[in-house]
Amino acid sequence: MKRSRTFLALAAGAGFLFAACSGGTASQAPETTDVRLQLQWVPQAQFAGYFAAAAEGYYEDQGLNVTFVPASPDLAPHVAGSAEDGPEFTISWVPKVLEARVGTPPSDLVNIAQVFQRSGTLSVSWKDSNITSPADFAGKKVGVWDFGNEFEVTAAARKHGLEVGTDFEKVIQPFDMTLLLSRDIDVAEAMIYNEYAQVLEAENPETGELYQPEDLNVIDYNDEGTAMLQDALFVRKAWLEQSGNEDVATRFLEASFRGWIFCRENPDKCIEYTVDQGSTLGAGHQAWMMNEINPLVWPSPNGIGMMDQALWDQTVAVAVEAGIIPEAPPAEAFRTDLAEKALANMTDVDTKGEDFTKGTVEVTPGGE
Repeated sequence: MKRSRTFLALAAGAGFLFAACSGGTASQAPETTDVRLQLQWVPQAQFAGYFAAAAEGYYEDQGLNVTFVPASPDLAPHVAGSAEDGPEFTISWVPKVLEARVGTPPSDLVNIAQVFQRSGTLSVSWKDSNITSPADFAGKKVGVWDFGNEFEVTAAARKHGLEVGTDFEKVIQPFDMTLLLSRDIDVAEAMIYNEYAQVLEAENPETGELYQPEDLNVIDYNDEGTAMLQDALFVRKAWLEQSGNEDVATRFLEASFRGWIFCRENPDKCIEYTVDQGSTLGAGHQAWMMNEINPLVWPSPNGIGMMDQALWDQTVAVAVEAGIIPEAPPAEAFRTDLAEKALANMTDVDTKGEDFTKGTVEVTPGGE
């Protein structure tokens, strides 16, 4: 049965990002702790597990009052999370944080839970382009996003001996698929849970019907060996070292993990919770997104939030080879002990999802 919903305030502007965190107010029970979660983007099903943890009362059960802080095209979540007075918890891609850790000033963000176990990055092109591998980027206009989102694509091209600006043209694309749909670029970067669906939700002017997967070539970077770890939970080392905060982090992880387990079993309900948080995406698109997000989390072979050492090593190797970081980070860049403590408290639920099976959803025009 659904329990009373934890109150969550969605921060309205970037100015909130750097507000000081209080440990509670006179109107709250003394055991309640206020924390903020910096989202990787605006509210969408990519973060449904956290929204579910709020709506199902899991954060409340752990004595936490969580405020979600949205990102934007002009706000890098790992930068906000690195600030001394920034949000206590940050969702970011691993290579972006690795880069920030060697920046000026260096970030002290530490990965405490690797929620996404695999990458969602694709490159999508039209079937008649004959681009079926990064080796086929030669002489082409290759669309990517910047701000560190392009690393998997350019690293895969380099594996095939192709360099940006010499062998192919890198085009910074907007966060949509307009340049591919207009054929202004030959191949576009896409997340399997978002932009790929945008193409399938568009009408083929030649047929009057929606585009089909058969109209497209798709490169999956999990298959190319340059996939990099994506959505993880980070905290500042300095914050974590303050008295009591390791306990706060463990409680936050347990509640968040329970939220993701809920979404594994109740995806339709999690779409509702995402809409409740202010997502403006259509219901059809949210259904696609939820259906593609779950397979990035499940199965989690060692338990949700646990790091796959081989994928960490691959992420680091790609980052070094691509010049993102000069050398491998120190061992303290990630830790698993807090996730292990959280999982130890969750013997009542399946934390691995070994029997998870991806569902099916109907593509709808415009994602409505």
